[in-house]
Amino acid sequence: MKTHAPMFNENRLKLGTFSANCSGGMAVTKVPERWNNDWANNLDLVKQCDDAGIEFMLPIARWIGYGGETDFHGNVLETVTWAAGLAAHSQNIQVFATVHTAFNHPIVVAKQLATLDQFSNGRIGLNVVAGWNKPEYDAFGVDLPSDHSDRYAMAQEWFEYVQKLWSSDTAFDWEGNFYQGKGVYSLPHPVQPRMPIINAAGSEEGRVFAMRNADFLFTPVFDFDQAKATVMDITERAANVKRKVDVLTFCTVVCRPTQQEADDYLHWYADEQADWGAVDNLMTLQGMHAQSFTPEALALYRDRMAAGHGGFPLIGTPDAIADLLEKLSETGIAGTTLAFLDYAKEFPYFRQEVLPRLVAKGLRQPVD
Repeated sequence: MKTHAPMFNENRLKLGTFSANCSGGMAVTKVPERWNNDWANNLDLVKQCDDAGIEFMLPIARWIGYGGETDFHGNVLETVTWAAGLAAHSQNIQVFATVHTAFNHPIVVAKQLATLDQFSNGRIGLNVVAGWNKPEYDAFGVDLPSDHSDRYAMAQEWFEYVQKLWSSDTAFDWEGNFYQGKGVYSLPHPVQPRMPIINAAGSEEGRVFAMRNADFLFTPVFDFDQAKATVMDITERAANVKRKVDVLTFCTVVCRPTQQEADDYLHWYADEQADWGAVDNLMTLQGMHAQSFTPEALALYRDRMAAGHGGFPLIGTPDAIADLLEKLSETGIAGTTLAFLDYAKEFPYFRQEVLPRLVAKGLRQPVD
């Protein structure tokens, strides 16, 4: 069966969406027009993105919301079944499932994703996350390891187990530190020779894991200098283990005909109407457990948390946003996700005005 993985295409700047499966998307705000993550809206969005040549859609695996007035991310479509539905209603886009290694058994995930890969003709991707949110561990009745490295030791074994299941045609025994199994096998295997692997991580342990296993490290960037330094670090680390790992990040988009309109809209939803209770809960949990953000970055970028979960800001006119994306690409960043206050309503203007500018800059190929 012929497959095509959009994540491995020739576009210099790959684009995706992030968190469309979660209530509020990435904006921690109280405004009534914040993203409604129901199935109808997700279906609308995947069809738009697929038609526009966007490479991928990436969900957040979340089980417990962040409280505040809106209970940000309290309503979430589960990522594997979400990916199945989107794959069934699209033709070309890569749809990722985000999987917590602490809460999902390798045998089950191997079977689920291989099944999805078959009926999508090789368009499923895997985003591996070790998990960090203590309330979620509490909900599952699982202890959050006190040592961050222990989470990744388990994640490494989990990943190796899944890869073994995807590559072995005969039964085998698995005797590990975290998993044991006798007479194990999993057929069918994925259609893709290499399913695209994302690892969302900012910690040292996360980067080590990504160097061993991932095709893409998904990590926050705060400015162009830090983005360039991150890419240089990951490129060097990957070369040392004879691998290639690209860097993806995430951005918050407010695209309007004038800069003033964009600035005013951002101020309205991300300052005047921010759900600061949820923002502070999110920042506390990130700082205590995720280790994706330094304390200095958390303090400095509280406003960015409200605007888009800490995403790099793309705020302004189509020309300004295209220029910012060009500068981001020049740092070596291979691609970014896009988050809008209302994805389905705001994406058409981005598609009409920004995507042609990116084609003109040589960052993307035109869509037939």
